[in-house]
Amino acid sequence: MSITALDKTDILDGLFEVWDDITALGAQLTDAQWQTPTALPGWSVHDVIAHLIGIESMLQGVDTPEADIDVTTLDHVRNDIGALNERWIRTLRSVEPAALLDQWRTVTAQRREALTAIGADDWNAVTATPAGPDSYGRFMRIRIFDCWMHEHDIREVVGRPVADDAVHTRPARLALDEMAAAMGLVVARRGQAPDGARVRIALTGPLARNIDVAVQDRRGHVVGDFGGAQPTTLIEMDGFLFTRLAGGRTTPAQHPDAVTYRGDEAVGRRIVDNLDYVI
Repeated sequence: MSITALDKTDILDGLFEVWDDITALGAQLTDAQWQTPTALPGWSVHDVIAHLIGIESMLQGVDTPEADIDVTTLDHVRNDIGALNERWIRTLRSVEPAALLDQWRTVTAQRREALTAIGADDWNAVTATPAGPDSYGRFMRIRIFDCWMHEHDIREVVGRPVADDAVHTRPARLALDEMAAAMGLVVARRGQAPDGARVRIALTGPLARNIDVAVQDRRGHVVGDFGGAQPTTLIEMDGFLFTRLAGGRTTPAQHPDAVTYRGDEAVGRRIVDNLDYVI
């Protein structure tokens, strides 16, 4: 099993930065904005923050509360993780925004202290993560991805987007690193790219980068480059749009002219149509 080794300082700086960004954003919102529905079915801005509090609380060892209903009956709850999230959300739904933000400040302060104290052995130890068994450091990079995505879920619906010249932050880079790591599975399994395919996802704009995936034995491998060979499929889109598609916040049909293809277009379209890999 290959373990992802990540620099603790880089990851924790990114995680703490995105927590600070969420705190600052929450402090700017009106009570009405806290109740604004987001792109996530059934969740308001308030619910997104409650979800983040729940995850960080559980990582601090707090038991998940019981909900007032059987949350598995809700249409937008599709699995056990969704049910767990919903139990926190329903429990915290009656908390006033200012008090909820205080809870967020408290739990993230506790998490900062605990994470800062983690030694190298525990940081690199294999643990359960949403992406399967991997290092605890990889788990914390996934937490950056989750928090960064949710920050932009909120920004999108309250009219506070980040300016293009301020998008490329450390959390954005690390969130994209995490999404890029998942593209081998997306290209080969979800997109059904054939053996021998060389797929380049070329991201443009402030989050510009290339994500290259080579398919061999029906498995996708994220590679640094194709060794001088040209991609068999080239998919080009804005980097921020890529994050929204990969996170299931929007669909390709809503952006019909935003993605371009070269080479094997059928493979490219199949990949983009199945880009949403998030649980």
